[in-house]
Amino acid sequence: MEFEVLTPLGFIVRTTESYWQRVLIKHPDLSELEDLVKGALSNPDEVRRSKSDDKVLLFYRLRRKNRWVVSVARRLNGDGFLITAYQTDAIKEGEILWRK
Repeated sequence: MEFEVLTPLGFIVRTTESYWQRVLIKHPDLSELEDLVKGALSNPDEVRRSKSDDKVLLFYRLRRKNRWVVSVARRLNGDGFLITAYQTDAIKEGEILWRK
């Protein structure tokens, strides 16, 4: 297991070492930002539900002005797992579930 993080929504998001490596292949800029990816899950600035899939949640953590790290997780049967993570300059539309 690469990491398990408790979210403020009361469930744990997990990812394996091999899956984390797949995320890094797609988003190599995150290789030094694993702590921010975990921080987005454990202490986000905002959590939104995906407009396209109600089981997918986007956890936003401000990195610097107008730049966020987003951890995207799916929740199934109470368990959460990381789908992807990336940096962005805009928060996507979607129902706000939690705010700092």
